[in-house]
Amino acid sequence: MKYFWLFIFFTAFVCKSQAQEHETSKSSSQTVNDSIKKVEFLNYIGNGYFPTKYFNFDLRYLIKFNQHEGFRTGLGGVTNETFSKNFRFQWHTVYGFLDHRFKYSFGGGYRIAEKTNTWISLLYIDDLEETGSSTFLTDKRLFQFFEPRLLNIDLFYRHISKILIIEHQLHPKILTETQFSINKITPIFDYNFNLGNQSIINYNLSLIKIAAQWSPFNDFNKTSINIGETKSGYSNFTLQYTKSFATIFSGDFNFSKLDFRVIQQFKHQNENSTQIVLTSGIANGDAPITHLYHAYPNNVNKETILHRFSVAGINSFETMYFNEFFSDKFATLQIKHNLKPFNISPWFKPQLVLITRFAIGNMDNVDRHENITFDTLEKGFSESGFEINKLIFGFGLSFAYRYGSYHLPDFEDNFAFKFTFNVNL
Repeated sequence: MKYFWLFIFFTAFVCKSQAQEHETSKSSSQTVNDSIKKVEFLNYIGNGYFPTKYFNFDLRYLIKFNQHEGFRTGLGGVTNETFSKNFRFQWHTVYGFLDHRFKYSFGGGYRIAEKTNTWISLLYIDDLEETGSSTFLTDKRLFQFFEPRLLNIDLFYRHISKILIIEHQLHPKILTETQFSINKITPIFDYNFNLGNQSIINYNLSLIKIAAQWSPFNDFNKTSINIGETKSGYSNFTLQYTKSFATIFSGDFNFSKLDFRVIQQFKHQNENSTQIVLTSGIANGDAPITHLYHAYPNNVNKETILHRFSVAGINSFETMYFNEFFSDKFATLQIKHNLKPFNISPWFKPQLVLITRFAIGNMDNVDRHENITFDTLEKGFSESGFEINKLIFGFGLSFAYRYGSYHLPDFEDNFAFKFTFNVNL
């Protein structure tokens, strides 16, 4: 009996210990799962989505402001993989309180090859676009809680577009996207495009765009169904070709564009880093100003520095005034050197960033673009300055000075003093 009771006691002790270990393991697993879900949720928010079970709401459409629409608010989003791994549907609807117009889009896509993540999509858009803006199709989604440049843009054009999109992972390190589109363009400003024997206000464009992004130093994990990026490296190269046809689907103009960008980042000792961004583009043929280039200006044309006080952009020229320059060929070079954050306290770690920017460009046949006055960049535009970021609640301050060939006669007109806003999720 003595050994029997000893056996019973030992068995009970072991069972209790295993139960406690199981509870501890269960609790630990629950904590890990909760942490994973939190990270996934923050990644969604960081990319501009609020996830639900079948649908991810697009935070970009909630509220914005610009000089033409005033406040612009609405809803939009896209179905997620819980809804379907091979089908997706997307839409958005917004309303401008100053121009009293609705804008919207809708469409869907089908994944025809999982291993190369190849999608074919159709999209219909009736919305506004900034004149002179040029974006790359393969750019990763960039989301900001508010877009600084958008606040002061007043030169838009309306486009009604029907688009066929093909996304394809040509190689683990090469992402491609092709778009075929039929576009009805209406400038929302006083503008005529003069082709010698006729002056055109509204026009149709039949476009094909082909873009490729090469990331030779990124690491990827190829699974049986997909290709996932595990590490971002530098340099990154992006090339995009655009062709407009005058003889297909009632297109009015023949022109072509070639855009190129390289991004390089160097990490130094003591947590310092340097980023270099080189962007260039060239347009040939009969291209209207809506589809030419500006150099991403971000300065409003007001009298004093304080009246021009706003929010600095990420890769914009802070002392270059809106609508001051347009080009059909241009190049920009931007260099940012990030110093190690100042470890003043656990919650107060401001960071100093040194910045210099340069832009050069030119335009043939300036007189074709009627009812609009602008300069070109053939003399070379220069500005330098610094940012002090993360002073309080993600806000900081930015200072920039304009010098060189486009230095202005009034000394204070060459300065830009602005907020910065940086939040890491």
